[in-house]
Amino acid sequence: MKRHIATLLLTALPLPALAGEIWVTNEKDDTISVIDVDTLEVVRTIETGERPRGITFNSDYSRVYICASDSDTVQVMDPATGEILHDLPSGEDPEQFVLAPDDKHLWIANEDDAVTTVVDVETRKVVAQINVGIEPEGMAVSPDGKVVITTSETTNMAHWIDTATNKIFANTLVDSRPRHAEFTKGGAELWVSSEIGGTVTVFDTATQAETQKLRFEITGVNADLIQPVGFEFTPDGKTAFVALGPSNHVAVINAETYEVEGYILVGRRVWHMAFSPDHTQLFTTNGVSGDVTVIDVASRAAVKSVKVGRFPWGAAMRP
Repeated sequence: MKRHIATLLLTALPLPALAGEIWVTNEKDDTISVIDVDTLEVVRTIETGERPRGITFNSDYSRVYICASDSDTVQVMDPATGEILHDLPSGEDPEQFVLAPDDKHLWIANEDDAVTTVVDVETRKVVAQINVGIEPEGMAVSPDGKVVITTSETTNMAHWIDTATNKIFANTLVDSRPRHAEFTKGGAELWVSSEIGGTVTVFDTATQAETQKLRFEITGVNADLIQPVGFEFTPDGKTAFVALGPSNHVAVINAETYEVEGYILVGRRVWHMAFSPDHTQLFTTNGVSGDVTVIDVASRAAVKSVKVGRFPWGAAMRP
């Protein structure tokens, strides 16, 4: 009986919050700053190739992939040691990429070449190069891995690619200079941010039809400075946080009603974001101020600024 009561007491106790790290690429320093989620301090600085931007981990976090844009390569690193294991062919000027859900292929946007390069990470060979619009940057992959999106900044389009055939099956117009794309609602919706257009466009993925257009207005901030770039969704998909570039704010969006619920002041020129492993904190990369703002998700308030390298750009979580 005592053992049973003890078991009940143990199971009733709250589980400790997951610790972890936030990895931030510093494009002017050619480094990665690693922030400890518990202490909110930089605990490691790791050298990379030239102008690191996009960054992502594989599903078991045993490898980290880094777009070294000015080195024209994707670097594969052991996150435990910080050692560059090898480079992958990437095409010229890789900026962003996505890793397929099965960890087998990287889909890379090559801004200078107007192509999307598909690389087999196991054989380290280019599988395909797909012609897309001018200045591709944003990349997204559907949860089932069947569709990849490339956004083209100058063409102002989202290109829908069938991963089975490596061919474009639809092109959809968005507003000026699309920068980032994400699937949500189990893949039923696609969101695309347009930096100069100042909007986020929402598409029905079944029909590729536009369903919503989100706009932003911040008191005291010139409309020209409100430039949506990166964004992240809470795990339940009900809330989206959108980085608004040189406005120095993050917008909080109700992803069910598509209404803006508020704005959070962060550092200068906010680019991208990553959640902590338990999703209680959101970390924003602020390019011009060279720091990362830590947002408490529950209160929707900035709680700390962490100094990193020069021009932080990409962010990724490692538990």
